[in-house]
Amino acid sequence: MVARAEEQAMRTAIAASEQVRGTTSPNPPVGCVVLDAGGEVAGVGATRPPGGPHAEIVALRAAGERAAGGTAVVTLEPCSHTGRTPPCTDALRAAGIARVVHAVSDPNPQAAGGADMLHAAGIDVHSGLLVGEVERGPLRAWLHFARTGRPHVTWKYAATLDGRSAAADGTSKWISSAESRAEVHRVRAQMDAIVAGTGTVLTDDPHLTARAPDGTLPARQPLRVVVGDREIPRGAKVFDDAAETIQLPGGDPAAVLAALADRGIVDVLLEGGPRLAGAFVAAGCLDRVLAYIAPLLLGAGPAALGEAGVGSISEAWRLHVEETTMSGPDVRVSAVPLDR
Repeated sequence: MVARAEEQAMRTAIAASEQVRGTTSPNPPVGCVVLDAGGEVAGVGATRPPGGPHAEIVALRAAGERAAGGTAVVTLEPCSHTGRTPPCTDALRAAGIARVVHAVSDPNPQAAGGADMLHAAGIDVHSGLLVGEVERGPLRAWLHFARTGRPHVTWKYAATLDGRSAAADGTSKWISSAESRAEVHRVRAQMDAIVAGTGTVLTDDPHLTARAPDGTLPARQPLRVVVGDREIPRGAKVFDDAAETIQLPGGDPAAVLAALADRGIVDVLLEGGPRLAGAFVAAGCLDRVLAYIAPLLLGAGPAALGEAGVGSISEAWRLHVEETTMSGPDVRVSAVPLDR
């Protein structure tokens, strides 16, 4: 039976993992809370960058002696293998933890089995607490990567109420509001890579970086990926020294994502124009849509999505809207494909 304190601890663990999203790949952004024997919070931790301690270790260090006889509440099943760091199961046993509550079982065969090992050691283990919230939260991309071997792709776009991504003369600055643009920078900061096509880069000359509210550049930046065969001038903003940039020839989304998977890229933000977005949809390589709909009407100009391999209503991609919120005057919609 899960106590109320454990449910609250899991929400705290989710919040802790949110703080490190984008800094841990290819490892998962995990959060952990250690409750002492009386059910009070003794330590909170989240996964450190690769090579650093996992969330359980950070939380156990914060808890110290209060961990003995207590409960570890963690968003992902504790690992049982030795990688860059020792198994978290060993650390939990050594600390005298009496109970472990985790949300999601580890889908990675190399790391799975931690729950069974803890149970065999006499520790009470419970799984599935707030599993839906965890799977939709900071672990979403990593779980997709672990289960499919392909990076998770979020297509972000801004459009008018009539679905235009630019005016008839090609101008698009600014369709979305200042609030939406600031939010996009926060989203970028959590990603492993930003993908755009050569057409977007040649037309808009974007930086494709994540910027803080004061305009400064955080030290950690996502990889900038330019897709296509057209030559990009070396003076383009994507080739400044703010972040690493690679160009991948061709335009096959599956090949692009395979190349990124080889680099340990887990979470991808697709910011290409209508043509590249359409190619990802047609290839079945789209996992989430993040749309900023501005209260504008243009009546002409390019649509937000280009040719996507859909010839009839029966072939349309059907989406489940997870969340609809306001972003300044814009409507922000987060949706995921159904039956894909």
